[in-house]
Amino acid sequence: MQISEHGVDLLTKWEGCVPHIYKDAAGLPTIGVGHLLTQKEKIGGKYAGGITEQQAKELLKTDLRRFESLVNSRVTTPLEQHEYDALVIFVFNIGVAGFCSSSVLRAINENRKEDVPAALRLWNKITIHGQHVINKGLVNRRENEIKLFMGA
Repeated sequence: MQISEHGVDLLTKWEGCVPHIYKDAAGLPTIGVGHLLTQKEKIGGKYAGGITEQQAKELLKTDLRRFESLVNSRVTTPLEQHEYDALVIFVFNIGVAGFCSSSVLRAINENRKEDVPAALRLWNKITIHGQHVINKGLVNRRENEIKLFMGA
């Protein structure tokens, strides 16, 4: 499967598209639609002058391939398109390692889709100075992902 255009549009809306380098909620250098700069990009000064909307879209498409592949390879239960979109968007936000060890993945693969909303809600914190802090933006995002997962 691949994320739908609707899923990409929602992800772009939720992430926002910033044409210059900024620090995300966790303090990581980011550009475009949530593209975390790689070490190579940081060292080389890539994107120092900013990017266009088209470049942001291309970065997003490239970034999404990795997350689509992960969801396709790790999820063993058939998914509806809206469920798949929600999972790809979720993994885009929390990362590969987090998803692979998550109760979200476990619930899906055990065909307990009714448990997915509660499992998604657990992912509402960021780490600041070693402390796990509930982040209102993540609370809102998880609720949006839940709505999408549930087909609303």
